Amino acid sequence: MEAMKRDFLQLLDSDIEFRYAVAGYLGLSEILKRLDSITEEQVKLRREQVRLRKGQNKIWKEIQGLREEQGKIWKEIQGLKEEQVKLREDFNKMLAIINRTDVRLNRVERTLEKLTVDVEDEAKSILKWRIRNELGVELDLITLVLPDMELNIYGATDDLCVVGEATVRGGAEIAEELLRKVERLRLNHPEMLRRNLIKVIYVSLPLPSLIEKGVEEGIWILKATEEFHRPEFGVK
Repeated sequence: MEAMKRDFLQLLDSDIEFRYAVAGYLGLSEILKRLDSITEEQVKLRREQVRLRKGQNKIWKEIQGLREEQGKIWKEIQGLKEEQVKLREDFNKMLAIINRTDVRLNRVERTLEKLTVDVEDEAKSILKWRIRNELGVELDLITLVLPDMELNIYGATDDLCVVGEATVRGGAEIAEELLRKVERLRLNHPEMLRRNLIKVIYVSLPLPSLIEKGVEEGIWILKATEEFHRPEFGVK
């Protein structure tokens, strides 16, 4: 083996063509090794490239899905905006109706208030005249306002007291309210009552239930042109 090495080295020193041949062989071998190495790396790169492309395709599919979902969301938002506009229009219409209703209610309230005031004034005037002419008693009638109650009609002399309510229209409930007020006067303000008590309801349109309650409880029920029930006056 040693002899072969010496012969190989001598050939390299003495034979230029041999030396070039060996050098070429050695260079080509290295190149082939490098090519083999590059080929393996390319395979790895290609595999990685395929993997990345698959991942990229997956990402693009997800992006496409997100775009489609975004499109649906925008459609829903647009629908909500249209619904909001419709709701606002409906609300404005309802608000306009409420405003018109408020105007009408205010007119009705003013009319009722005027009617109530007119009925109260009329009641005091008619009752004062009738008490003077029919009972011979001069009596001033007022609206009595106390901390715990209010009476539309009140007047008192030494031995006679008139308590009552005035209304445009009423049923038994107004008679029951008057009776509660009389009882409250007995308990909390006995100085306002007298030995003879006239309970009266002045009403333009009495319901049958009011007249029945008036008969039952001895309440004088009347209006300017008509007497619906007149009891025997006195303490009840």
